[in-house]
Amino acid sequence: MSTAISPTAYNYKVVRQFAIMTVVWGILGMGLGVFIASQLVWPELNFGLPWTSFGRLRPLHTNLVIFAFGGCALFATSYYVVQRTCQTRLISDSLAAFTFWGWQAVIVGAIITLPLGYTTTKEYAELEWPLAILLAIVWVTYGLVFFGTITKRKTKHIYVGNWFYGAFIVVTAMLHIVNHMSLPVSLFKSYSAYSGATDAMIQWWYGHNAVGFFLTTGFLGMMYYFVPKQAERPIYSYRLSIVHFWALITLYIWAGPHHLHYTALPDWAQSLGMAMSIILLAPSWGGMINGMMTLSGAWHKLRTDPILRFLVVSLAFYGMSTFEGPMMAIKTVNSLSHYTDWTIGHVHAGALGWVAMISIGAIYHMIPKLFGRAQMHSTGLINAHFWLATIGTVLYIASMWVNGITQGLMWRAINDDGTLTYSFVEALQASHPGFIVRALGGAFFASGMLLMAYNVYRTVRASDPVEAEAAAKIAVVGAH
Repeated sequence: MSTAISPTAYNYKVVRQFAIMTVVWGILGMGLGVFIASQLVWPELNFGLPWTSFGRLRPLHTNLVIFAFGGCALFATSYYVVQRTCQTRLISDSLAAFTFWGWQAVIVGAIITLPLGYTTTKEYAELEWPLAILLAIVWVTYGLVFFGTITKRKTKHIYVGNWFYGAFIVVTAMLHIVNHMSLPVSLFKSYSAYSGATDAMIQWWYGHNAVGFFLTTGFLGMMYYFVPKQAERPIYSYRLSIVHFWALITLYIWAGPHHLHYTALPDWAQSLGMAMSIILLAPSWGGMINGMMTLSGAWHKLRTDPILRFLVVSLAFYGMSTFEGPMMAIKTVNSLSHYTDWTIGHVHAGALGWVAMISIGAIYHMIPKLFGRAQMHSTGLINAHFWLATIGTVLYIASMWVNGITQGLMWRAINDDGTLTYSFVEALQASHPGFIVRALGGAFFASGMLLMAYNVYRTVRASDPVEAEAAAKIAVVGAH
């Protein structure tokens, strides 16, 4: 049954802006990732300069892929989903525009300051205090736009995807503000308000939940809208989605201490983090199973729909990396994996396989609708992109697994007299082939983004501005 409502124009302008910048920052962030991966194969690529050294560029890579690429994907999809599921326009066009330009300003600030060496030295929280304050202001504004739109919704029901987006917005604000508490001593230097083990604990409470809420909860909101939409099937179990939501946000926040096994952190805190990480497997797989089972009766579509393939394979990687994470949190496993490339492989199983692939699928779904086209310019290019992304991810993860286990075993090997069997340099030499394969896998993935950029460009160029605006108007919306 359908219900006619008065024609309403959604604010698609800000969604278009964020969607396009998702692709732009994806290319820059992933391209930089390939470059620094290549520096580990050919150290001469540091060029002997401080600004191009691995230590300066690696934080820029993480900020570009997490906050620029991932962040723009989350802004674009959340603004798109909240309008369509609430059947109402964003509460304020000017505030939405501020979130776009403010977010881009933070990213440009990162591009300038991080290579110059201005950093707090905190993982995923490297931006110094002026940029951290701007980011907080933009984020609070984002919350006002999102929750304000929900309050004026035309539907009684709040769709489950919006619960995930809402939790991600609230918790990310809390994490960012608490972890960035600091004492500025100059325009680009500050010292943390916390010290010692307390500082480490708060940092990894933030750091793991940057993964848990920014890179998981927000993207599950994406999954709950785009997988059913692209598959043209209802979500498998609405009850499971609610149970999995509350379990996930209750448990995830406690998992941070598993980053600090065998450190000065009190042993009880390490053990608590380990226990919570293991329990976390259940709600994580609840979401993965719910997404996968949504394809019941629609699996045949994977043969002809590469966009759906992106979305479903991302769920497979999500399931794999959320099994691997709790396993690596177990102290005995962690004693082998910690500080090795296995951790890097695990992070990229989630970052490339889950976050990037579901973002790419969602952008491919949205672009034609945002620009008034029936479909993307080329399905063949999407298919090629899918295989480049999948092969690139597998090469990356497999090489880092082999490297990580090799490093862990070599570092812990001892002779009968108690001396180390291998020097650090020997472990590094053994890692060199893995570094080559990792750079190759990253190059595959980044080249897929170039195909995406061309496909998006051709799709946008073929659109008519009037048609694009018409795409934002709806006269008939299916009853929920």
